[in-house]
Amino acid sequence: MTSKKPLKAVQQSKDGDAKSNSLPPSTASTILNAIETQGNDLKRLIEDIKLSINNRLDALDAVLANVQSEQSGVVAVVECQSNDSKQAEEFAQKHGIPKVYSSYEELAKDPDIDVVYVGIIHPYHHPVGLIFLSAKKNVLCEKPLAMNLREVKELVATAKANDVFLMEAVWTRFFPVSMEISRLLGREAVGEVKLVRADFGASQKNIPRCVEKELGGGALLDIGIYCLQFVLMVYDGEKPESVQATGVCLDTGVDESMVVTLKFSRGRLAVCTCTIAMDLPKEAVVLGTKGTIRVPAHMWSPTSLIVNGKETQYPVPEPYLPLNFINSTGLRYEAEEVRQCLLKGLKESSRMSHSDSALLAEIMDECRRQVGVVYSQDHQ
Repeated sequence: MTSKKPLKAVQQSKDGDAKSNSLPPSTASTILNAIETQGNDLKRLIEDIKLSINNRLDALDAVLANVQSEQSGVVAVVECQSNDSKQAEEFAQKHGIPKVYSSYEELAKDPDIDVVYVGIIHPYHHPVGLIFLSAKKNVLCEKPLAMNLREVKELVATAKANDVFLMEAVWTRFFPVSMEISRLLGREAVGEVKLVRADFGASQKNIPRCVEKELGGGALLDIGIYCLQFVLMVYDGEKPESVQATGVCLDTGVDESMVVTLKFSRGRLAVCTCTIAMDLPKEAVVLGTKGTIRVPAHMWSPTSLIVNGKETQYPVPEPYLPLNFINSTGLRYEAEEVRQCLLKGLKESSRMSHSDSALLAEIMDECRRQVGVVYSQDHQ
């Protein structure tokens, strides 16, 4: 990257509760001016990145306090967006944010914005992502990248047509634990992998976005995707020979629980279990002919790795204030991946490529077909 212009990013949050198929209202967006620092290099000024976060204002208070810490490398907030102008102005004043937007389109037209993080609820990843990609903005979009494979393909095609970067924000893949797993598998530290198990269960039936079909609810898209992406990471993006899914659905038509068995070449297997009805251990295990790799609780944001019985800790940076989600300071790892890709002029990440996202969507489409979960987007 030859330009001295700082990288800027915009984040749209996931915590909206819109209940229509129209674009969701902007509840609150901020643009963060980040100066990336690592370890003992706190005095080293790297490229700066501007992020815009679209979230509930109350939730953002804690988020901003954490991302503005030295550990996260974010040191300034520069812009804000909200559909409630008075609330937005108060919030902007509180956090020293000089600019307020009135729409996604206005935000997309801002020439000072280079990167957009789309983190609104699932059904809007596709339409909102298209707005920013079509405006030639680089996009980091929360998982799932879209509601189905058709939408994923359209997002990828739009990114390529506009020559911009696009990545699905599967943050797990960029944690040090996940990077170490890939290194271990690369040198066959546990021999040939024969079985992978992953489970993720949390009591979430009281959360509208998890149970309402129009909000993209269901265990698979919300948390089961973490199990599937882990399997595909271990098997290096290989497409399974077969997928078998069974599940239980709620009256709303979304999956409450699902068990997925995948068969890969050379007789290798994987079993994924996800549920929004109860807590599960939230672990992942890789079983090979010469040993075992185990990721204990919090496999989606891992900080511990057990290899053949020996445990190693990989702590994330400490936050300034309590987090909304455990290990959230680990979001810095995927942000750094985006930054590195942009500095190198890449349009996708080799660690979480367009083909990785397409395969994830294809597998989840098949799982939903077998269990009987159909969204309105499947008929478009």
